[in-house]
Order: sequence, then structure tokens, then C-alpha cells
Amino acid sequence: MSLINPDDSLERQNEKLLQIADALMRRVEQDTDNSGIAYAQFERAALLEDQVRQRTLDLEHTLDLLHESNARLAEAMAEAEDARTNLTDAIETVNEGFGLFGPDDRLILSNSRFCRHMHDITDHLQSGLDFVEYVRLISESRYLALPDDETPDDWAQKRMQRHKDNHVMFNVRLLWDRWLQVSEHRTKNGGTVILQTDVTDIMRLEREERNKLRDKQARMIRATLDHLNQGVCIFDKDAQLVGWNAKVGSLLSMSINHFRLGAQFDTLLDQMPGEVEFSGGFSPKKFRAWAMQRTKRRPLSFEVQRSSGVILDVFAQEMPDQGFVISFTDVTSEREAANALFEVNELLEQRVMERTLELEDALAAAERANASKSRFVAAASHDLLQPLSAAKLFVSSLTESSRSASDLEVIAKAENALASVEQIIDALLDISKLEAGSASFDIAPVAMNDILLPLRNELEPIAKKKGLDLRVVPSNLTVKSDAAFLRRIVQNLISNAIRYTNSGKVLVGVRRLGKSARLEVWDTGPGIAEENQDVIFEEFRRLDARASASEGMGLGLAIVERACTRLGHPLGLWSEVGRGTGFFVNLSITEPKGTLAKNAPIKSRLQAVQDAGLIILLVENDHDLSRAISLLLEKWNVSVLEATDGEAALQLLEEIQLKPDAILLDYQLSDDMDGIELFEILQKRYGPVPTRIISANRSAELRQNCIRMGVQLISKPIDPEQLRLFLEEVLT
Repeated sequence: MSLINPDDSLERQNEKLLQIADALMRRVEQDTDNSGIAYAQFERAALLEDQVRQRTLDLEHTLDLLHESNARLAEAMAEAEDARTNLTDAIETVNEGFGLFGPDDRLILSNSRFCRHMHDITDHLQSGLDFVEYVRLISESRYLALPDDETPDDWAQKRMQRHKDNHVMFNVRLLWDRWLQVSEHRTKNGGTVILQTDVTDIMRLEREERNKLRDKQARMIRATLDHLNQGVCIFDKDAQLVGWNAKVGSLLSMSINHFRLGAQFDTLLDQMPGEVEFSGGFSPKKFRAWAMQRTKRRPLSFEVQRSSGVILDVFAQEMPDQGFVISFTDVTSEREAANALFEVNELLEQRVMERTLELEDALAAAERANASKSRFVAAASHDLLQPLSAAKLFVSSLTESSRSASDLEVIAKAENALASVEQIIDALLDISKLEAGSASFDIAPVAMNDILLPLRNELEPIAKKKGLDLRVVPSNLTVKSDAAFLRRIVQNLISNAIRYTNSGKVLVGVRRLGKSARLEVWDTGPGIAEENQDVIFEEFRRLDARASASEGMGLGLAIVERACTRLGHPLGLWSEVGRGTGFFVNLSITEPKGTLAKNAPIKSRLQAVQDAGLIILLVENDHDLSRAISLLLEKWNVSVLEATDGEAALQLLEEIQLKPDAILLDYQLSDDMDGIELFEILQKRYGPVPTRIISANRSAELRQNCIRMGVQLISKPIDPEQLRLFLEEVLT
């Protein structure tokens, strides 16, 4: 409970405080108690007096601030009133009608020109007028000229719909052929500014210019119609004639006097000569029914023929204003030419048929001769193989007895010659079977390793003898083909590559392409010119004319081409003179023998990697780490192409002409090129290839560079699980 009433004035409060202080002082002087209570009460009184003094000062400061605020408020109100007066004077000087509505859609102010042409509503344009009421007053004004089919409510509804837009501009027609252009804009606070401009003079001038232009266009259209080589009639939506040219009368053999402005379509149709005959099942009745439609007429085309033989092409089409135009074109000469051409075509077809029968007889005779030849070659080859095999056995038996070195050399040469003869006879036998169509195919699942690995063991000594590096990349894929003929295809391609490659290497592998596989055989031979790339598949054609018969008779690629055709394996070729050649055979992937795809168990992710037959480029300058990564990847049946630096990697890929399935790059390779730079070069040269950078560098700069280039980083020591996940991403 306070000792002082807050409602008292400051003087009264001070007076009470002084009385309280005097009473306390007397109490202290009278109280002689040794406990010191009187002195404490004195201290409290002094403190209370100090608080009263401070509060008095605060109240005085507050009053000063209040007086200052009132003064500023008065100045602001005066300035606002001056601004409003200036704004009113400014908008009054504007030549257009001006109206301002607030965010609540109520009129704030307007000038005297606002709606001045509508004298019956000017008295209602007061501050606070609602926008809806303003629109209603406009729509019901007797000075507003509305179309015949529009009511004031319709106009008001359309006006309110336009009010929803931030900016709108439209014209309003008033009585006595006056026009207002209304422009409505939205202010930042949600208000609306309306400007009304008198555009009567502009509208009248535009109308005069439009009428002049219409007259000019009518004269131009008339001149154009008169110069057309077609007869043209133009009708309005009521099927009354509004335009024509003189040509239509001559084409229809009708007097031009019948064509007059406003003539009905029925009248003109009835006056057409009776000898005019409609073609294509069309009739005057259908033509009249089409013309009498009020709208949605479809384009019409037919022909009429006069008794004199003149044929007219008639085309009728509706115009945007629901009128229609009809054109008549003389096509007599075109029809006569077409008839003459038809007769010539019939004669040519008869001659072609006769010639076709002759060619069919000749083709049948050639096929019979070819079949006889193929049967003869097959029979002769079969008969020759028996004595040839006996001769080989006899020659082999000679090596069992002791012979001199010169005798053994002669025997070895004889065996080689007999082997060459046997290969030639086998090739002739294959060619004869494929051409005669007697080759039988056993289509079944074929494991590619069952084809590639034995051929590698068989042909690797021949390649080493020539100083060549034969690389055969194993593959766990299983394809759908004939095992014997597929082996023959691969053998011929590898043998052909070894035969025509004098130095370098031969690379053989299988690349997975979705649900198919592509067998690839690359060599670093002399290459094949583009003009010879079709010739090499012909029988007995060899580009190296100096080659001996022991090196083949030019049947290997012919057998490959025919076998691939019969088996349905697309065959491709890439070659560049001086760089080498690559042959490609596309094969369909299937399940291994003894399994059905629909009953096959779900393979693990690692098994899927092992079955994919991936090829990875590994660039690592640490030999021990490179071997460790290679052994791990090869354990998963991944073929690894190893290189120690960027230059060696680029040279390796250039030599074998192979795009790897994935790339592993060490970051610190050499001073000339690091892993990031090599990645950028490989991406530009071979396109997007899944890649990982491996490094012991854990700096933020390296990570930022990898993020910038869009490649992920694998830190050393390398976790085998990271490599496995990377291979799974390559598959997906």
C-alpha cells in the first residue's frame, strides 16, 4: 500500500513527502534506543526522498517529449494537408480523367474530368464510393452505348472481371459516337488508378482509314480475280454473290450477265448448262445442300465435265465470316496427259512382267547350276580328304624311323603343305555347304570361354613365331549360336589378323552391350582401304597378291560373312590404313546349358559382376599396389589393362582401339600429368566412362577438384568393398 496517492499532483506529493520526512526526523531525535532503529528509519526516509526527486525529473522529461511529439505531429499533419492539396491541384491539371481507389476499393479522390461525359453519375463520385457501386453506375448510365445483345448487368460483370488484372486497357463507346479509352493500373499497396482518355477523334480517323483501305483492297481483289486463270465466285453467309471474275462465265459457258451482285447461289446453279455432268457420285443436289449450310462447311472438291469434253476441277471452301468461295479450274490437258500416261504404264507393266518371267527362268537355271557346282565341290572335297588323311599318316610314319636332319626338314615341310591343303579343302567344303543351303546349324547355348581359350592355345605359337603379341581376354558370357560354326568364325578372324599383321599385337575379346554381346578382333596390321572393305568378303580375293597358296586361298572372310548371315549374327568392320583393323560380330546372350532363364536363381551382386566380363583400365605407378588391385579384379573375372602413367595409358588405348568399361586412376602419376588431368583427357576422347580417382592425399583441395570434375575419390588404403560397389555401379 503506497503512502502517496499517485493521482495527486507533483506539488502535493512533494508536500506529503516533506511532512513524512519531518515526522521521521522528529521520531529519530526523540528515540534514544541504542538499537539504531531510528537511524535506519532516517536512512530510508532519505532514500525515499531521493527516489521522489528522480521520479519528478523523469516525469518532467516525459512531458517535454510529449510536447515535442505533439509539435512534430502538427507539422506532419500540415505537410500531409499541403501534399494532398498539391496532389489535388496536380491531378486537376491532367487532361485525362483521373480516379484513385484505395486497397479497400473505395474512391479516395478524382479530378473534374473523371466520368465528365456521363453527367448523370458525376454527383455520385464522392470519396468513399465503393468500386462495385462505381461500376454499377457506369453500366446503368444513359450515356453508355451498349451493343444490342448486351445488358448493363453483362457489361458490369465483364468490367469486374477485368478489375482482377493488375493492368488492363479497353475502349468504351458512349452516345453521339464518342469513345473513351480506359486504362486501369494496380498500385503497390493494392489500390487502383483509373485514367480516362477521350479518343473520339482517333477512332473516327481510324474508321475513315479503314474504309479507305477496304475500298482499296476491294479494287485489288477485283483486279486479282480478273487476272486469275481460274473462275472464282465469292458468296456471303446468306449464299448471295458478292464477287466474281469474267473467267467463270467462259469456263461454265454462261453469260456474264447472269453474274450480278446479290444473286442467289440457287439461281446460278439452276442456270448452269444442262450438259454439265458431275463426277465421283456428286450431284447438284448435294452441292446445293452444302452451300445452304450456315456454318461448319467442310472443304469440297469434285470434277464436272461439259459435253464439249472440257473437264473442270471444282473446289469450294468456307471463309471465316461463314461465306464461301468456289473456284473452277480447267484440268482437261492434265487429265488427257494422265490417261496417256496410264496407257503407257500399262504397256510398260506388261513388258516388265514379260522381262521378269525371263529373268526368273534365267535365275532358276543359275541357281540349279550353282547348286550342282556346290554339290560337286562338296563331293570332291569329301573324296579328297580321305587320301589326304592317308598321305598325312604316311608322312607321319616316316618320322618314326631314324632320318637325317635334312630328311626330317623335308618331312616337316610336307606335313605343313598337307595341312594347308586340308585347310583349303575344309574351307571349300564350308563354302559349298553355306551356298547350297545344306549346312545344318545346331543352335544352343555356347560358352565363349569354350571357344576363346582353346583357340588361344592353338594360335598363340603361330603368333609368337611371327613376333606378334596375341591377347585373348577371357569371357564368362554364354551366347546363342552354333558352336562349330562360331568356332570357325572366330578362328578365321584371328587367323586372318595374324596372317596380315607383320608387327604389333592382336587383341580378342567379348564386350557386353545390354542383352547382347559383341565379339571383337583387333589387329595392328596395314589396314584396309575403304574401297576394298567389301571386296575382302568375296571368294578367292586377297589384297596381298604376293601371298602363297600355303597362306590361304582367300576363303576365310567369305566363310565368316556367309556363316554370320545364316546364323543371324550382324558382322561389322572398322579399319584405317596404317593403323589396323577391327572385326565385330554381334551375338545374343543366353543362359548357360542346363539352366532356364525363368527358373534361374537370383544371382548375387558379386556373381553379376563376375558374369559381366568387364574391362577396366588401371593407371597406377606403384607396381606392388597395381598388381594387388589387378589380382583382386581378376579374381572377380574382370580384365585389367595396366599402365604406369598417363602417356602409357593413352598410347595403350590408342593401339588396341578399345574403350574400357571403367577406369581407375591414381592421382599422383607424374610431373607432366596427374589423375585429374588424365580423367579430363579420357572423358573428352572417349565420352563418359565410369571413373574413380584413388589417392592417399586427403586434402580438401583434392576433394573439391574431384567434385568440380564430377568424379568420386577412393582414399588409400583401398577397401575391397569400395571396388566391388564401384563395379556394381558400372553394371547399372
